[in-house]
Amino acid sequence: MTTRVLWLVKGLGPGGAEQLLVNQAQATDRGALEVEAAYLVPWKNHLVPRLEEQGVAVTCLDSSRDWDLRWAWRLRRRLREHPVDVIHNHSPLVASVTRLLVRTLPRRERPALVYTEHNRWPRHNRLTRLVNRLTYRLDDAQLCVSEDVRETIPPELQPRVRVLVHGVDVDAIRAQRASRDDVRRELGISPTEIVVGIVANFRREKAYEVWLDAAAEALRSPVPLRFVSVGQGPLEEEMRTRLASMALGERVTILGYRDDAVRVMSGFDIFTLTSRHEGLPVALMDALALGLPVVATAVGGIPQAITDGVEGRLVSPDDPQALAAAYVEVASDPQRLAGMAAAAAERGRSFGMERPARELGALYESLAASRRR
Repeated sequence: MTTRVLWLVKGLGPGGAEQLLVNQAQATDRGALEVEAAYLVPWKNHLVPRLEEQGVAVTCLDSSRDWDLRWAWRLRRRLREHPVDVIHNHSPLVASVTRLLVRTLPRRERPALVYTEHNRWPRHNRLTRLVNRLTYRLDDAQLCVSEDVRETIPPELQPRVRVLVHGVDVDAIRAQRASRDDVRRELGISPTEIVVGIVANFRREKAYEVWLDAAAEALRSPVPLRFVSVGQGPLEEEMRTRLASMALGERVTILGYRDDAVRVMSGFDIFTLTSRHEGLPVALMDALALGLPVVATAVGGIPQAITDGVEGRLVSPDDPQALAAAYVEVASDPQRLAGMAAAAAERGRSFGMERPARELGALYESLAASRRR
């Protein structure tokens, strides 16, 4: 019997948690699972076409504000008309409301509930943390993306939470390495320049101002560095204005949103993240799969993926001088750069999505079977 699953998320913009759904769709066993997705915020729809290309039907529940709960009644009507066996929530507030909502359904129609925590618990606002905590035990299964994220969950709720690194399509990502020369030509990057690239949305926690300050500091060295950013978000214009005031010329480029971010990454020599907070970034797994040395802040799940001095360098957050020194250190030594690249490629093999997809599919089927009994 096919297990019917509904993925539920706040938005389908170009974020890490959202990208994991696309990856999951690629690896899903369609013979055993029938998967649909629903999201709330209409304008966060960047990844809808990519899910639909994978055969996942997508519905917008049309909620423009966090506490506009009319989406819940649309979801309830949908569940009455098209029942599912499992709802997998990927946003804390959405999950909290859904936990209560399904209790209003007739018992025989209630789906099992799975929740994945993508961010460190303190990252959510106080009210979201409260309602999440009060309803948390109503889930049938709970996952998180890294051990660090698990450790931030209140201790009394941790025992049922299992770490599951969802993974990326390593083979498809590595195939993008063939685009390296084309990407560098398109961006006007010379063969001698060493590109330090970041892929992250323009939000406070990504600390783009620290990245710009670190770039400015590193560009004072004789190493032929070039800095490139891929991403979008509410602080993009602010950072563009800041960059314009720094007189760094063409040596720092903000590309904005790209739907071919991994292809663009193939033109990098070093990948960086300057984050203040993280779960386990999908872009970091992409970078490792590409075999890119990493210079990043030692926050969240990043140290779970990177060993300082092996696949790259880890520094403290909000320290542009330390970041700049690490960029120059790695870029100025071709032997070190090549060694870290090889280690990154080897580490990237461990982030394949096939095994976690099988585990998640088995979990869905087990929960669905329990509900049918």
